[in-house]
Amino acid sequence: GMWLMEHQMNQLFGKEFGISYIRLPLKESANITHGNALTMDWKSIVAKKELSYIMGNPPFVGKKEQSKEQKSDLFSVFEGKKGVGILDYVAAWYKKSANMLNDTAIRTAFVSTNSISQGEQPAILWENLTNSIKIDFAYRTFKWSNEARGKAAVHCVIIGFSSKSIHTTPMLYEDGSMTQAENINPYLVNAPDVLIKNRTSQICNVPRIFYGSMPIDNGALILSDEEKQDLEKTESQSTKFLRRYIGGHELINNTIRWCIWLKGFSSTEIRHSEYIMARIHQCREFRSSSNRPQTLALADTPYLFGEIRQPDTRMLVIPKVSSEKRKYLPIGFVEPSVIVNGSALIIPAANLFHFGIMSSGVHNAWMRAVCGRLEMRYQYSGGIVYNNFPWCDATDIQKEKIETAAQAVLDARALFPESSLADLYDPLTMPLELKKAHQTLDKAVLQAYGFSSKEFTEANCVAHLMKRYQALVGGA
Repeated sequence: GMWLMEHQMNQLFGKEFGISYIRLPLKESANITHGNALTMDWKSIVAKKELSYIMGNPPFVGKKEQSKEQKSDLFSVFEGKKGVGILDYVAAWYKKSANMLNDTAIRTAFVSTNSISQGEQPAILWENLTNSIKIDFAYRTFKWSNEARGKAAVHCVIIGFSSKSIHTTPMLYEDGSMTQAENINPYLVNAPDVLIKNRTSQICNVPRIFYGSMPIDNGALILSDEEKQDLEKTESQSTKFLRRYIGGHELINNTIRWCIWLKGFSSTEIRHSEYIMARIHQCREFRSSSNRPQTLALADTPYLFGEIRQPDTRMLVIPKVSSEKRKYLPIGFVEPSVIVNGSALIIPAANLFHFGIMSSGVHNAWMRAVCGRLEMRYQYSGGIVYNNFPWCDATDIQKEKIETAAQAVLDARALFPESSLADLYDPLTMPLELKKAHQTLDKAVLQAYGFSSKEFTEANCVAHLMKRYQALVGGA
Protein backbone atom coordinates (compact mmCIF):
# COMPACT_ATOMS: atom_id res chain seq x y z
CA GLY A 1 0.00 0.00 0.00
CA MET A 2 2.87 2.39 0.78
CA TRP A 3 4.55 1.66 -2.55
CA LEU A 4 1.26 2.16 -4.37
CA MET A 5 0.75 5.52 -2.67
CA GLU A 6 4.27 6.61 -3.61
CA HIS A 7 3.57 5.61 -7.22
CA GLN A 8 0.36 7.71 -7.20
CA MET A 9 2.21 10.71 -5.74
CA ASN A 10 4.96 10.35 -8.36
CA GLN A 11 2.31 10.51 -11.07
CA LEU A 12 0.84 13.69 -9.54
CA PHE A 13 4.35 15.15 -9.25
CA GLY A 14 5.01 14.40 -12.93
CA LYS A 15 1.70 15.96 -13.99
CA GLU A 16 2.38 19.12 -11.96
CA PHE A 17 6.00 19.67 -13.01
CA GLY A 18 6.13 17.92 -16.38
CA ILE A 19 8.73 15.42 -15.19
CA SER A 20 8.36 11.69 -15.63
CA TYR A 21 9.30 10.08 -12.32
CA ILE A 22 8.89 6.30 -12.37
CA ARG A 23 10.10 3.93 -9.65
CA LEU A 24 8.72 0.75 -11.19
CA PRO A 25 9.80 -1.99 -11.20
CA LEU A 26 10.68 -1.83 -7.51
CA LYS A 27 14.38 -2.19 -6.72
CA GLU A 28 14.30 -1.25 -3.04
CA SER A 29 12.54 -2.90 -0.14
CA ALA A 30 11.27 -1.46 3.13
CA ASN A 31 12.28 -2.79 6.52
CA ILE A 32 8.90 -3.55 8.06
CA THR A 33 8.45 -4.84 11.61
CA HIS A 34 5.02 -6.24 12.36
CA GLY A 35 3.79 -6.22 15.95
CA ASN A 36 2.10 -4.31 18.76
CA ALA A 37 3.75 -0.89 18.81
CA LEU A 38 2.86 -0.39 22.47
CA THR A 39 4.52 -3.56 23.76
CA MET A 40 7.64 -3.45 21.58
CA ASP A 41 10.88 -1.68 22.47
CA TRP A 42 11.22 0.88 19.67
CA LYS A 43 14.98 1.21 20.24
CA SER A 44 15.39 -2.46 19.37
CA ILE A 45 13.93 -1.72 15.92
CA VAL A 46 15.93 1.42 15.16
CA ALA A 47 18.59 3.08 17.27
CA LYS A 48 17.92 6.63 18.46
CA LYS A 49 21.00 8.01 16.70
CA GLU A 50 19.79 6.61 13.35
CA LEU A 51 16.25 7.98 13.66
CA SER A 52 15.13 11.37 12.36
CA TYR A 53 11.34 11.25 12.34
CA ILE A 54 8.46 9.38 13.96
CA MET A 55 5.20 9.66 12.04
CA GLY A 56 1.95 7.84 12.58
CA ASN A 57 -1.79 7.52 12.49
CA PRO A 58 -2.56 5.48 15.64
CA PRO A 59 -5.87 3.64 16.10
CA PHE A 60 -8.75 5.98 16.98
CA VAL A 61 -10.28 4.38 20.07
CA GLY A 62 -11.95 6.36 22.86
CA LYS A 63 -11.89 5.39 26.53
CA LYS A 64 -15.28 3.64 26.40
CA GLU A 65 -14.53 1.67 23.23
CA GLN A 66 -11.16 0.26 24.30
CA SER A 67 -10.87 -3.50 24.73
CA LYS A 68 -9.34 -4.98 27.88
CA GLU A 69 -6.11 -5.57 25.96
CA GLN A 70 -5.99 -1.98 24.70
CA LYS A 71 -6.71 -0.59 28.17
CA SER A 72 -3.94 -2.82 29.52
CA ASP A 73 -1.54 -1.49 26.85
CA LEU A 74 -2.43 2.08 27.83
CA PHE A 75 -1.80 1.53 31.53
CA SER A 76 1.40 -0.33 30.80
CA VAL A 77 2.84 2.48 28.66
CA PHE A 78 1.97 5.09 31.31
CA GLU A 79 3.19 2.75 34.05
CA GLY A 80 -0.18 2.79 35.82
CA LYS A 81 -0.19 6.57 36.42
CA LYS A 82 -3.38 8.00 37.94
CA GLY A 83 -6.07 9.24 35.55
CA VAL A 84 -4.77 7.66 32.33
CA GLY A 85 -7.86 5.46 32.10
CA ILE A 86 -9.80 8.35 30.54
CA LEU A 87 -7.27 8.88 27.74
CA ASP A 88 -7.87 7.96 24.10
CA TYR A 89 -5.78 5.05 22.85
CA VAL A 90 -3.63 7.34 20.67
CA ALA A 91 -2.20 8.93 23.83
CA ALA A 92 -0.01 5.88 24.36
CA TRP A 93 1.90 6.67 21.14
CA TYR A 94 2.68 10.14 22.48
CA LYS A 95 4.17 8.64 25.63
CA LYS A 96 6.20 6.04 23.72
CA SER A 97 7.53 8.75 21.38
CA ALA A 98 8.35 11.12 24.24
CA ASN A 99 10.45 8.37 25.82
CA MET A 100 12.21 7.79 22.49
CA LEU A 101 13.06 11.38 21.55
CA ASN A 102 14.47 12.54 24.88
CA ASP A 103 17.85 14.25 24.37
CA THR A 104 17.71 13.73 20.60
CA ALA A 105 16.90 15.73 17.48
CA ILE A 106 14.05 13.36 16.60
CA ARG A 107 10.84 15.08 15.51
CA THR A 108 7.45 13.41 15.88
CA ALA A 109 3.98 13.95 14.39
CA PHE A 110 0.73 12.02 14.78
CA VAL A 111 -2.72 12.24 13.30
CA SER A 112 -4.87 11.86 16.41
CA THR A 113 -8.38 11.95 17.78
CA ASN A 114 -9.19 15.58 18.54
CA SER A 115 -10.41 14.73 22.05
CA ILE A 116 -6.82 14.51 23.33
CA SER A 117 -6.72 18.32 23.09
CA GLN A 118 -10.09 18.90 24.78
CA GLY A 119 -11.73 18.60 28.18
CA GLU A 120 -9.95 16.49 30.84
CA GLN A 121 -7.47 14.74 28.56
CA PRO A 122 -4.83 17.44 27.84
CA ALA A 123 -3.95 17.89 31.53
CA ILE A 124 -3.58 14.15 32.13
CA LEU A 125 -1.69 13.44 28.89
CA TRP A 126 0.84 16.27 29.06
CA GLU A 127 1.39 15.93 32.79
CA ASN A 128 2.62 12.41 32.04
CA LEU A 129 4.93 13.45 29.21
CA THR A 130 8.43 14.61 30.09
CA ASN A 131 8.92 18.33 30.75
CA SER A 132 11.38 18.54 27.88
CA ILE A 133 8.73 18.08 25.15
CA LYS A 134 7.22 20.99 23.21
CA ILE A 135 4.65 21.24 20.40
CA ASP A 136 6.22 22.41 17.13
CA PHE A 137 3.08 22.61 15.02
CA ALA A 138 -0.57 21.66 15.19
CA TYR A 139 -3.48 21.33 12.83
CA ARG A 140 -6.53 22.19 14.93
CA THR A 141 -9.68 20.06 14.63
CA PHE A 142 -10.72 19.12 11.11
CA LYS A 143 -13.10 16.57 9.66
CA TRP A 144 -11.31 13.72 7.95
CA SER A 145 -12.94 11.00 5.92
CA ASN A 146 -11.32 8.25 3.91
CA GLU A 147 -12.33 6.37 0.79
CA ALA A 148 -13.46 3.20 2.54
CA ARG A 149 -17.08 2.30 1.82
CA GLY A 150 -19.42 3.15 4.70
CA LYS A 151 -16.59 4.60 6.78
CA ALA A 152 -17.78 7.53 8.90
CA ALA A 153 -15.80 10.75 8.96
CA VAL A 154 -13.88 11.45 12.15
CA HIS A 155 -12.67 14.66 13.76
CA CYS A 156 -8.89 14.81 13.99
CA VAL A 157 -5.93 16.91 14.95
CA ILE A 158 -2.32 16.63 13.82
CA ILE A 159 0.30 17.41 16.45
CA GLY A 160 4.04 17.66 15.82
CA PHE A 161 6.43 17.76 18.76
CA SER A 162 10.08 17.43 19.68
CA SER A 163 12.59 18.05 22.44
CA LYS A 164 12.75 21.58 23.83
CA SER A 165 16.43 21.58 22.94
CA ILE A 166 15.49 21.85 19.23
CA HIS A 167 14.68 25.38 18.08
CA THR A 168 11.50 25.62 16.01
CA THR A 169 8.98 28.33 15.22
CA PRO A 170 5.57 27.08 16.42
CA MET A 171 2.95 27.10 13.66
CA LEU A 172 -0.82 26.70 14.04
CA TYR A 173 -3.01 25.58 11.12
CA GLU A 174 -6.79 25.93 10.97
CA ASP A 175 -9.31 26.15 8.13
CA GLY A 176 -6.57 26.44 5.53
CA SER A 177 -4.74 29.30 7.26
CA MET A 178 -1.38 29.30 9.03
CA THR A 179 -0.44 31.39 12.07
CA GLN A 180 2.94 31.78 13.72
CA ALA A 181 2.58 31.26 17.46
CA GLU A 182 4.66 32.23 20.48
CA ASN A 183 3.78 28.91 22.10
CA ILE A 184 1.32 26.12 21.33
CA ASN A 185 -0.13 24.63 24.48
CA PRO A 186 -1.89 21.26 25.00
CA TYR A 187 -5.23 22.82 23.98
CA LEU A 188 -3.66 23.74 20.62
CA VAL A 189 -3.98 27.47 21.18
CA ASN A 190 -1.33 30.20 21.13
CA ALA A 191 -1.06 30.59 24.90
CA PRO A 192 1.11 29.58 27.87
CA ASP A 193 1.46 25.93 28.83
CA VAL A 194 -1.33 25.44 31.35
CA LEU A 195 -2.98 22.21 32.45
CA ILE A 196 -6.64 22.74 33.27
CA LYS A 197 -7.70 19.98 35.62
CA ASN A 198 -11.12 18.80 36.69
CA ARG A 199 -12.08 20.73 39.82
CA THR A 200 -14.89 20.28 42.33
CA SER A 201 -14.87 23.96 43.34
CA GLN A 202 -14.42 27.28 41.57
CA ILE A 203 -11.13 29.17 41.34
CA CYS A 204 -13.09 32.43 41.68
CA ASN A 205 -15.76 33.59 44.15
CA VAL A 206 -18.86 32.67 42.15
CA PRO A 207 -21.93 30.48 42.84
CA ARG A 208 -21.62 26.70 42.68
CA ILE A 209 -22.78 24.71 39.67
CA PHE A 210 -24.66 21.39 39.87
CA TYR A 211 -26.08 18.69 37.64
CA GLY A 212 -29.84 18.64 37.34
CA SER A 213 -31.92 15.96 39.07
CA MET A 214 -31.84 12.36 37.81
CA PRO A 215 -35.01 10.20 37.75
CA ILE A 216 -33.23 6.81 37.32
CA ASP A 217 -36.58 5.32 36.31
CA ASN A 218 -36.29 3.97 32.75
CA GLY A 219 -38.89 6.58 31.76
CA ALA A 220 -41.53 5.52 34.29
CA LEU A 221 -41.75 8.97 35.89
CA ILE A 222 -41.60 10.93 32.62
CA LEU A 223 -44.53 11.90 30.36
CA SER A 224 -44.73 13.37 26.90
CA ASP A 225 -47.09 16.28 26.33
CA GLU A 226 -49.51 13.90 24.60
CA GLU A 227 -49.53 11.57 27.62
CA LYS A 228 -50.19 14.51 29.89
CA GLN A 229 -53.15 15.58 27.73
CA ASP A 230 -54.55 12.03 27.82
CA LEU A 231 -54.26 12.04 31.62
CA GLU A 232 -56.22 15.29 31.78
CA LYS A 233 -59.09 13.53 29.99
CA THR A 234 -59.10 10.30 32.01
CA GLU A 235 -57.87 11.31 35.46
CA SER A 236 -57.69 15.09 35.58
CA GLN A 237 -57.19 15.25 39.35
CA SER A 238 -53.83 13.52 38.92
CA THR A 239 -52.28 16.33 36.88
CA LYS A 240 -51.43 18.11 40.16
CA PHE A 241 -48.61 15.55 40.50
CA LEU A 242 -47.00 16.70 37.23
CA ARG A 243 -44.31 19.34 36.76
CA ARG A 244 -42.75 20.74 33.60
CA TYR A 245 -39.55 18.79 32.92
CA ILE A 246 -36.56 20.05 30.93
CA GLY A 247 -33.01 19.12 30.07
CA GLY A 248 -30.58 20.58 27.57
CA HIS A 249 -32.64 19.54 24.54
CA GLU A 250 -35.90 20.91 25.94
CA LEU A 251 -34.27 24.21 26.97
CA ILE A 252 -32.81 24.78 23.51
CA ASN A 253 -35.77 23.60 21.44
CA ASN A 254 -38.63 24.53 23.77
CA THR A 255 -39.83 20.93 23.69
CA ILE A 256 -42.54 20.17 26.25
CA ARG A 257 -42.22 17.20 28.59
CA TRP A 258 -43.54 16.48 32.06
CA CYS A 259 -42.49 14.46 35.06
CA ILE A 260 -44.22 12.95 38.08
CA TRP A 261 -42.93 14.97 41.03
CA LEU A 262 -44.30 13.62 44.30
CA LYS A 263 -42.06 15.42 46.75
CA GLY A 264 -44.31 17.07 49.36
CA PHE A 265 -47.42 14.97 48.63
CA SER A 266 -48.85 12.57 51.22
CA SER A 267 -49.06 8.83 50.55
CA THR A 268 -52.86 9.09 50.85
CA GLU A 269 -53.06 11.57 47.98
CA ILE A 270 -50.71 9.51 45.84
CA ARG A 271 -52.54 6.21 46.40
CA HIS A 272 -55.83 7.73 45.18
CA SER A 273 -54.37 8.01 41.68
CA GLU A 274 -54.48 4.75 39.75
CA TYR A 275 -52.32 6.17 36.96
CA ILE A 276 -49.61 7.48 39.27
CA MET A 277 -49.50 4.23 41.25
CA ALA A 278 -49.03 2.24 38.03
CA ARG A 279 -46.08 4.44 37.08
CA ILE A 280 -44.56 4.03 40.55
CA HIS A 281 -44.80 0.24 40.18
CA GLN A 282 -42.96 0.48 36.83
CA CYS A 283 -40.21 2.51 38.46
CA ARG A 284 -39.79 0.03 41.32
CA GLU A 285 -39.59 -2.92 38.91
CA PHE A 286 -36.87 -1.22 36.92
CA ARG A 287 -34.79 -0.31 39.95
CA SER A 288 -35.25 -3.74 41.53
CA SER A 289 -33.92 -5.47 38.40
CA SER A 290 -30.69 -3.44 38.35
CA ASN A 291 -27.25 -4.91 39.07
CA ARG A 292 -26.10 -1.57 40.46
CA PRO A 293 -26.28 -1.47 44.29
CA GLN A 294 -27.15 2.25 44.35
CA THR A 295 -30.09 1.72 41.98
CA LEU A 296 -31.30 -1.31 43.94
CA ALA A 297 -31.40 0.81 47.09
CA LEU A 298 -33.57 3.39 45.29
CA ALA A 299 -36.26 0.72 44.76
CA ASP A 300 -37.35 1.50 48.35
CA THR A 301 -38.50 4.97 47.24
CA PRO A 302 -39.82 4.45 43.68
CA TYR A 303 -42.09 7.50 43.94
CA LEU A 304 -39.11 9.89 44.10
CA PHE A 305 -36.37 10.81 41.64
CA GLY A 306 -33.18 8.87 42.25
CA GLU A 307 -31.06 12.02 42.61
CA ILE A 308 -32.80 15.24 43.64
CA ARG A 309 -30.94 18.53 43.24
CA GLN A 310 -33.90 20.79 42.48
CA PRO A 311 -33.51 24.22 44.15
CA ASP A 312 -36.32 26.36 45.60
CA THR A 313 -35.13 29.46 43.75
CA ARG A 314 -34.79 30.59 40.15
CA MET A 315 -31.76 29.01 38.50
CA LEU A 316 -29.52 29.55 35.49
CA VAL A 317 -29.63 26.48 33.23
CA ILE A 318 -26.82 25.44 30.87
CA PRO A 319 -27.23 22.54 28.40
CA LYS A 320 -24.44 19.97 28.69
CA VAL A 321 -24.34 19.48 24.90
CA SER A 322 -25.02 22.13 22.27
CA SER A 323 -24.17 22.85 18.65
CA GLU A 324 -20.73 24.14 17.72
CA LYS A 325 -22.32 26.33 15.04
CA ARG A 326 -23.64 28.85 17.58
CA LYS A 327 -21.57 31.85 18.61
CA TYR A 328 -23.16 31.92 22.07
CA LEU A 329 -24.22 29.14 24.44
CA PRO A 330 -28.05 29.01 24.64
CA ILE A 331 -28.50 29.44 28.40
CA GLY A 332 -31.40 30.86 30.38
CA PHE A 333 -33.15 31.35 33.69
CA VAL A 334 -35.76 28.81 34.78
CA GLU A 335 -38.24 29.02 37.66
CA PRO A 336 -38.09 26.42 40.47
CA SER A 337 -41.50 25.04 39.47
CA VAL A 338 -39.73 23.50 36.44
CA ILE A 339 -37.76 20.31 37.15
CA VAL A 340 -34.33 20.30 35.45
CA ASN A 341 -32.74 16.94 34.64
CA GLY A 342 -29.16 15.74 34.41
CA SER A 343 -28.68 16.62 30.73
CA ALA A 344 -28.31 20.20 31.92
CA LEU A 345 -26.33 22.03 34.59
CA ILE A 346 -27.85 24.49 37.05
CA ILE A 347 -26.55 27.48 39.01
CA PRO A 348 -29.24 28.22 41.61
CA ALA A 349 -27.62 31.39 43.01
CA ALA A 350 -26.85 32.99 39.63
CA ASN A 351 -27.88 36.59 38.96
CA LEU A 352 -27.84 38.92 35.96
CA PHE A 353 -24.11 39.55 36.30
CA HIS A 354 -23.32 35.83 36.11
CA PHE A 355 -25.70 35.38 33.18
CA GLY A 356 -24.05 38.32 31.42
CA ILE A 357 -20.50 37.01 31.78
CA MET A 358 -21.49 33.47 30.76
CA SER A 359 -23.44 34.76 27.75
CA SER A 360 -20.51 36.86 26.56
CA GLY A 361 -18.00 36.20 23.83
CA VAL A 362 -15.25 36.02 26.47
CA HIS A 363 -16.77 33.07 28.32
CA ASN A 364 -17.73 31.39 25.06
CA ALA A 365 -14.15 31.71 23.79
CA TRP A 366 -12.91 29.99 26.96
CA MET A 367 -15.54 27.29 26.64
CA ARG A 368 -14.59 26.55 23.02
CA ALA A 369 -10.90 26.28 23.96
CA VAL A 370 -11.17 23.91 26.94
CA CYS A 371 -14.47 22.04 26.79
CA GLY A 372 -14.88 18.44 25.72
CA ARG A 373 -16.65 17.64 22.49
CA LEU A 374 -19.27 15.15 21.34
CA GLU A 375 -18.21 14.84 17.71
CA MET A 376 -17.85 18.63 17.31
CA ARG A 377 -20.69 19.71 19.61
CA TYR A 378 -19.72 21.51 22.78
CA GLN A 379 -19.80 19.52 26.02
CA TYR A 380 -20.07 22.03 28.82
CA SER A 381 -18.90 20.81 32.21
CA GLY A 382 -18.73 22.24 35.69
CA GLY A 383 -15.41 20.58 36.55
CA ILE A 384 -13.44 21.78 33.51
CA VAL A 385 -15.16 24.81 31.99
CA TYR A 386 -17.01 26.61 34.79
CA ASN A 387 -14.90 25.87 37.86
CA ASN A 388 -11.68 26.86 36.04
CA PHE A 389 -13.03 29.98 34.34
CA PRO A 390 -11.06 33.11 35.36
CA TRP A 391 -13.74 35.71 36.16
CA CYS A 392 -12.97 39.40 35.88
CA ASP A 393 -12.50 41.73 38.85
CA ALA A 394 -15.30 44.08 37.80
CA THR A 395 -15.90 47.39 39.55
CA ASP A 396 -19.41 48.27 40.73
CA ILE A 397 -19.88 50.48 37.68
CA GLN A 398 -18.68 47.70 35.33
CA LYS A 399 -21.00 45.19 37.04
CA GLU A 400 -23.94 47.52 36.57
CA LYS A 401 -23.16 47.91 32.86
CA ILE A 402 -22.92 44.14 32.44
CA GLU A 403 -26.20 43.57 34.31
CA THR A 404 -27.98 46.20 32.19
CA ALA A 405 -26.63 44.64 28.98
CA ALA A 406 -27.58 41.15 30.21
CA GLN A 407 -31.16 42.25 30.86
CA ALA A 408 -31.24 43.74 27.36
CA VAL A 409 -30.34 40.29 25.96
CA LEU A 410 -33.27 38.75 27.86
CA ASP A 411 -35.56 41.58 26.69
CA ALA A 412 -34.50 41.02 23.08
CA ARG A 413 -35.35 37.32 23.40
CA ALA A 414 -38.75 38.22 24.84
CA LEU A 415 -39.60 40.09 21.63
CA PHE A 416 -39.93 36.68 19.96
CA PRO A 417 -42.06 34.55 22.32
CA GLU A 418 -42.80 31.94 19.66
CA SER A 419 -39.11 31.32 18.96
CA SER A 420 -36.97 28.73 20.73
CA LEU A 421 -33.36 29.37 21.71
CA ALA A 422 -32.42 27.19 18.73
CA ASP A 423 -34.30 29.63 16.50
CA LEU A 424 -32.89 32.74 18.15
CA TYR A 425 -29.27 31.61 18.16
CA ASP A 426 -29.14 30.14 14.67
CA PRO A 427 -26.20 32.08 13.12
CA LEU A 428 -28.14 32.49 9.86
CA THR A 429 -31.39 33.80 11.37
CA MET A 430 -30.40 35.45 14.66
CA PRO A 431 -32.68 38.50 15.09
CA LEU A 432 -30.94 41.86 14.70
CA GLU A 433 -32.26 43.05 18.08
CA LEU A 434 -30.67 40.08 19.85
CA LYS A 435 -27.44 40.40 17.88
CA LYS A 436 -27.09 44.06 18.88
CA ALA A 437 -27.87 43.25 22.52
CA HIS A 438 -25.10 40.64 22.56
CA GLN A 439 -22.66 43.06 20.94
CA THR A 440 -23.37 45.59 23.68
CA LEU A 441 -22.93 42.88 26.32
CA ASP A 442 -19.66 41.74 24.75
CA LYS A 443 -18.33 45.29 24.84
CA ALA A 444 -19.21 45.69 28.54
CA VAL A 445 -17.56 42.37 29.47
CA LEU A 446 -14.44 43.13 27.41
CA GLN A 447 -14.05 46.44 29.24
CA ALA A 448 -14.29 44.64 32.60
CA TYR A 449 -11.42 42.38 31.48
CA GLY A 450 -9.38 45.34 30.28
CA PHE A 451 -9.77 44.49 26.60
CA SER A 452 -10.30 46.92 23.76
CA SER A 453 -13.06 45.62 21.51
CA LYS A 454 -11.15 46.97 18.48
CA GLU A 455 -8.16 44.72 19.08
CA PHE A 456 -10.14 41.77 20.39
CA THR A 457 -9.80 38.41 18.69
CA GLU A 458 -10.84 35.07 20.13
CA ALA A 459 -7.24 33.83 20.01
CA ASN A 460 -6.02 36.87 21.99
CA CYS A 461 -8.89 36.43 24.44
CA VAL A 462 -8.03 32.78 25.14
CA ALA A 463 -4.34 33.62 25.59
CA HIS A 464 -5.27 36.40 28.05
CA LEU A 465 -7.64 34.12 29.97
CA MET A 466 -5.07 31.33 30.23
CA LYS A 467 -2.49 33.79 31.60
CA ARG A 468 -5.07 34.95 34.12
CA TYR A 469 -5.91 31.34 34.98
CA GLN A 470 -2.22 30.62 35.49
CA ALA A 471 -1.91 33.56 37.90
CA LEU A 472 -5.03 32.55 39.84
CA VAL A 473 -3.92 28.94 40.41
CA GLY A 474 -0.29 29.74 41.06
CA GLY A 475 1.17 28.49 37.78
CA ALA A 476 -0.44 25.03 38.00
